[in-house]
Amino acid sequence: MTTVLTPASPLTAADRCDRCGAQAYLRVVLASGGELLFCAHHGRKFEPELKKIAVEIQDETERLTAVPASASDDER
Repeated sequence: MTTVLTPASPLTAADRCDRCGAQAYLRVVLASGGELLFCAHHGRKFEPELKKIAVEIQDETERLTAVPASASDDER
């Protein structure tokens, strides 16, 4: 049997941190097949332990500092 990992869908505003309920920017896929969602704060806080149990970590925290394509030049 071959296991194929499909790319995870991007996180949206509807995805909430399992710890505090803020918008999630990290998805942690566990070996058991489950997943955990974390805001950037809790993702950093728990990172050392998460790395020990994660099969994959989808990190979208760069979106917090990205400039939207629709931003005018004076907003950049």
